[in-house]
Amino acid sequence: MKGKKIEESSVILAQQMNPQDANPAGNVHGGVIMKLIDTIAGVVATKHARANTVTAAIDRLDFHHPVYVGNLLTLKASLNLVGRTSMEIGVRVESEDLITGEVRHTASAYITFVALNRENKPVELPPLILETRDQERRNREAMARRKVRLLEKEKEKACQDRPEDCA
Repeated sequence: MKGKKIEESSVILAQQMNPQDANPAGNVHGGVIMKLIDTIAGVVATKHARANTVTAAIDRLDFHHPVYVGNLLTLKASLNLVGRTSMEIGVRVESEDLITGEVRHTASAYITFVALNRENKPVELPPLILETRDQERRNREAMARRKVRLLEKEKEKACQDRPEDCA
């Protein structure tokens, strides 16, 4: 299977935040931002796999600054890691005050997706071609997150099987 470059599936999405996206104080709901993050990550995953994809895990979602009604929210998403059937997408969210021009790093997220065939079974993915030092660094960091995630799953399973061993 032929590999694909990160830029082949990277996506940028920009959307102005409106009153229906916020609470009465004018702060945009975190859930609205989370939905946009999941949506853009899904587009990246589908572009890479050229198959249906589903969210398998959200490893991290950190909010750094609030977003207000009227702000332009810009999401940048790209692949960090591609395994046999799963892939990690990193999403950076920035908000811009359109009046002052101030841009703030609002949130970051790491989301794992799995590609599925017509029978909803995982399918093999094209490998990822890393071209820059930054891409290699992000790939290494994603591998470390994957290792931690899999170890945590093993611990949870063992705890379910043997509650007396859980501490």
